[in-house]
Amino acid sequence: MSSDAHDDERWLVINGRRWRRTDPELPDELVVALKSHLGRARSAVGVTRRAGDAEATAAARVRVGLAKHGLGERGPRWWECGIEERIGRAREALAELERLAP
Repeated sequence: MSSDAHDDERWLVINGRRWRRTDPELPDELVVALKSHLGRARSAVGVTRRAGDAEATAAARVRVGLAKHGLGERGPRWWECGIEERIGRAREALAELERLAP
């Protein structure tokens, strides 16, 4: 497999900007749950910003970061870690998000 093929699996390019893809080996139920939290947290960022509530915006951004770490889109590069470590990280992120969710 060429380096370009690996890059296509790891990165998504939108308008010339490179974004890390979700770990493709995470179990579907984890991805669905984490993406649900991500969507709700992103929405909360917008709502709280418009309301001028800096503390709530910061809390929502923490939730966005947790979800993105769990999905492998932030933090250690998922392709450099073992699958058990990656699944463990995703489960930990989901547990923390469940604890923090409003």
